[in-house]
Amino acid sequence: MTLTRVLAVLAAANMVAAFALATLYPPMLPLATVISMAGGNILFAGHEYVLQHVSVWAWGHLLLPLLLRPSWMVPVSLGIILAGAATSVSSRKSVPRSHRRRS
Repeated sequence: MTLTRVLAVLAAANMVAAFALATLYPPMLPLATVISMAGGNILFAGHEYVLQHVSVWAWGHLLLPLLLRPSWMVPVSLGIILAGAATSVSSRKSVPRSHRRRS
């Protein structure tokens, strides 16, 4: 029950963030531009970290395509995933209790 609520709140927060990004900035503004407006060296530091600790492949094939997408798309995607997780967790059936009487 608690996990369901946490996931639902996180999903709602991501949807609100996506709506705010879509209304405050131009709709097709890339995520990389929004991140660089928040802090100048964040993208450079993230790029260096991924190249040193993860791999070049992860930067080029996973993170770079995300940074080129519209800024609202990442929070919407996370919100949909979290909403699905909340729905899945809440629909799990609990284990039935035994109806035997104790003697």
